[in-house]
Amino acid sequence: MSKYLNIITSCNLDKNDTVTVTDLENPYGKEPKRHVALKTVNSQPFNAETPISLLCENFITPNDLFYVRNHLPVPDVNLKDYALEIETNDKLVGKFTLDQLKQDFPTVSIVATLMCAGNRRSDMTKIKAVKGLNWGPCAIGTATWTGVRLRDVLKRVGIKEDEFKHVHFEGIDYDVTGSQYGTSIPIWKAMDKRGDVILAYEMNGVSLPLDHGYPLRVVVPGVAGARNVKWLGKIIISNEESQSHWQQNDYKGFSPSIDYDTADFTKAPPIQEMPVISAICQPTHGDVVTVMNDRIRVKGYAWSGGGQKIIRVDVSVDQGKTWYVADFTAQDTAEPPRHWAWTLWSLDIPVGDNQEVEIWCKAVDSSYNTQPENFQNIWNFRGVLSNAYHKVRVQLSR
Repeated sequence: MSKYLNIITSCNLDKNDTVTVTDLENPYGKEPKRHVALKTVNSQPFNAETPISLLCENFITPNDLFYVRNHLPVPDVNLKDYALEIETNDKLVGKFTLDQLKQDFPTVSIVATLMCAGNRRSDMTKIKAVKGLNWGPCAIGTATWTGVRLRDVLKRVGIKEDEFKHVHFEGIDYDVTGSQYGTSIPIWKAMDKRGDVILAYEMNGVSLPLDHGYPLRVVVPGVAGARNVKWLGKIIISNEESQSHWQQNDYKGFSPSIDYDTADFTKAPPIQEMPVISAICQPTHGDVVTVMNDRIRVKGYAWSGGGQKIIRVDVSVDQGKTWYVADFTAQDTAEPPRHWAWTLWSLDIPVGDNQEVEIWCKAVDSSYNTQPENFQNIWNFRGVLSNAYHKVRVQLSR
């Protein structure tokens, strides 16, 4: 139970996850320092994007510029008191300190992109208002994650895949009401060697930063960022999904005809693997771009969930009448279905004698999935899975 329940007498929680504390102690008073360049989307709990001008500059996103998605206050962790518990059938079957995990299991590293399910939500709001943080296209980042295989740990405590259906993850972060972040994934993903799920204690070669889950988080590559639980405190093996709010009543997609009042969350499965997506990082909407040799330079990223690889990015400046294939500037060598990282791309595209153009981009993955052209038919009231063509209008200068 959160210690703040004993000292906070009033709070106001709105539907955009903003918390305002009005009494004795601020649960956000010990938040870590953040890079000044991060674009804040919400202050409490803290949520921020990588600056779009920097997002596609590096294949590996620097830790201090990696997007931050916090649902609750960052917990104050004392490593001396920390241990990961594993439970099934209400019975504790394993308990590991961080040192024990490091010493008792093989160390592995994976390069994986994490993306919030609400990435590019701001594009969807142009059709109609949605409920959720107003993310742009930069709630995404790629890192080298180092830790131990979840399957190794579960096997060590006697878990057998055919006896259970779900693996729950619970964080040690709480809010003023005592709410605790948690979610779950199917056990096949957790136990499959091709699933590459790890309990990560390092990010890009250093201990996890506080905002990214110190001392331990689960990295579930290829799925919605919400399943990659930070500040991991407990794993529960079960035949039922997690009953957490974030598993049962959030991070689900609905028909465009459904609204918040008519949604039946029990009939929609939680988002796991993410659809193919792309975005233009340079230029940005409204920029004035200098034309060189009748061309302009366009740069961006593309990614697909489920371990699929980006095989093509198409770019158009004439409303899709003509498409040009972008060059890949950075791509991981892993093959599907274990290709977890994004692809960076660029293109010098001809613009003719136009004074302005609207640049469109769309990606194709190794299963030949591609993006929908517009948002009208994929709109949903939570603004998730926002993966229609990315469109940026710019002025041209000669």
